[in-house]
Amino acid sequence: MPRQFSKEKARLFFEKFHALNPEPKGELDYVNDYTLLVAVVLSAQATDVGVNKATKKLFQIANTPEKMIALGLDGIISHVKTIGLYNAKAKNILGLSQILVAEHNSKVPNRREALEALPGVGRKTANVVLNIAFGQTTHAVDTHIFRLGNRTGLATGKTPLAVEKKLIRLVPDIYGQHAHHWLILHGRYICKARTPNCGSCPVYDLCGYQAKSV
Repeated sequence: MPRQFSKEKARLFFEKFHALNPEPKGELDYVNDYTLLVAVVLSAQATDVGVNKATKKLFQIANTPEKMIALGLDGIISHVKTIGLYNAKAKNILGLSQILVAEHNSKVPNRREALEALPGVGRKTANVVLNIAFGQTTHAVDTHIFRLGNRTGLATGKTPLAVEKKLIRLVPDIYGQHAHHWLILHGRYICKARTPNCGSCPVYDLCGYQAKSV
């Protein structure tokens, strides 16, 4: 495992990403906070491309918890059945929609505890929603960020939570809002699992990956 980054090295790391892409965006399509939440729940163990295809029509007819409840479980399934684990995800979407109506005035809550109490919402999903919808500095550690953190030495850890805690400590405040977007995009398109494209890496000089190549 490469040596853990220092705060100064982490600052240089994110400076490079900021210079290339000052305003990174997530790749899930959504129209409001509620549809963002639904899209992130659907994205677990699925690609953003696949989720976007499934939700294109769904969000045209169900962009509020009430409209989603009106579709019913079978209606939701009919729209998301191309996504892995669609039965469980459809049940979670219906369940979280019902809770939002009953307990949160149909609004997506901006507190981690309330989000994680919703069906299908774990820490990673809550972090994404808090970051994108409410501008909070959170770090959603998915498989890309977990791999990248350990491979480069940016934030090493045996669990996603351990990597997240390292990121909280190391990412400069000025880059906190966008850090997880930069890392996800980097892991998805350059620092890929099987064949990292080191020749196109903007942080090659800072990376501690022993097997890196150009």
